[in-house]
Amino acid sequence: MASMSSKSHPSSQNDLYEQAAAEFGDALERLVRAYEADVDKRHDLLQEIHMALWCSFETYEARCSLRTWVYRVAHNTAAGHIIRQRRARSSILMTLEEIEAIPDPSDHERAADERLALERLLVLVQRLKPPDRQLMLLYLEDMDAISIGEIAGLSASSVRTKIHRIKSILSRRFHGR
Repeated sequence: MASMSSKSHPSSQNDLYEQAAAEFGDALERLVRAYEADVDKRHDLLQEIHMALWCSFETYEARCSLRTWVYRVAHNTAAGHIIRQRRARSSILMTLEEIEAIPDPSDHERAADERLALERLLVLVQRLKPPDRQLMLLYLEDMDAISIGEIAGLSASSVRTKIHRIKSILSRRFHGR
C-alpha cells in the first residue's frame, strides 16, 4: 500500500499498518481460521481485520504494545463477525458446558495424524463463544495471562482461571472422556 503521508514520521498510519501486517500476518491468518469455519468467509474476515487494523492506526497512541493492539483489534473484529454470522444463521454457538456434553463420534477411533488432531481441536475452539475463543486463541499464540488480560479486558488471574477451565474441558472432549 503506497503511503500518502510523510515517510519521515515513523509511526504514520500506513507505516504502522505495514509493520503490523508483516509482523503478525501469519498469526492473523491462524486467528481467522480458528474463528471462521467456512473457507469462503475466511478471506472476507481477513480483509475485514486488515481494514480495521489500518483504520485503527489513525488513533493508535502506543499506550500498549503493537502486538497487543493488533490482537485486540483482530479479536474484536472477528468477534463482531461471529455475532453477525450468528444472527444470520440458525445454528447457535455453544457454552463450555454444552461442548462438554456433545457426544464425540470418534470415541472408538483415535486420530494419530497431527493434522487431523489439529482439525479436531479447531472444530472445538470454533464452537466456543467469542470471549472464550479469544482467550484460547491468544493462549495458543503463546501469549501470557497479563497480555491476554490487556487484550480481553480481564485480570491476569481471571485469564489464568478461564484458560485452565477451557483447557480442561477441551482436553476431555478431545480425548473422548
